[in-house]
Amino acid sequence: MARKKEFDEAAILDKAVELFWRNGYHATSAQQLVEALGISRSSLYDTYTDKRTLFLKALKQYQDRYETTLIQYANQASDAEQGVRGIFSGLLQECAVDELNKGCFMVNTSIELSALDPEIGQLVAENKRNVEDALTRLVKKGQDAGQFNTRKTARAFARFLFGAITALRVAARSGTDRKVLQDIVDVTLSALK
Repeated sequence: MARKKEFDEAAILDKAVELFWRNGYHATSAQQLVEALGISRSSLYDTYTDKRTLFLKALKQYQDRYETTLIQYANQASDAEQGVRGIFSGLLQECAVDELNKGCFMVNTSIELSALDPEIGQLVAENKRNVEDALTRLVKKGQDAGQFNTRKTARAFARFLFGAITALRVAARSGTDRKVLQDIVDVTLSALK
């Protein structure tokens, strides 16, 4: 008879997200996982088989939480300009409180693993597509309301915004000063006018 798991898997995945987010996939050892997650090595391997499987589950949990939050925020914004400003304001706030300069787990994963692992690359591409689609709808709403210019399509502006979000996250990861991050946001927002 199989033994019942004696831990909260969602809480374990939260801890795994934090560890992988801070260290990256390759720099996280099995011993670090055992210590950070507070489970035995046998429980780790019985539950997740290997480090890669645990990483994938952690990345999916991160995606479910953060991607969903951003998409819901974009979809529910009644004022498109305020919606875009709110997204970037939230990113700046996250950067300000992130003392470890972790950046974005999805962006970090993209840089470290997308080209090396097709399944992870697909998950990163799906995240990009979903966020870009939400940004496209938001920009289109702003264009229709006369808040944003129409020199480019809503999709083109959404791709630009996604690129700016990614750049902001990478800059934050490298410890870039808050003033520089604010300049990135200000110029990005001015491009929509």
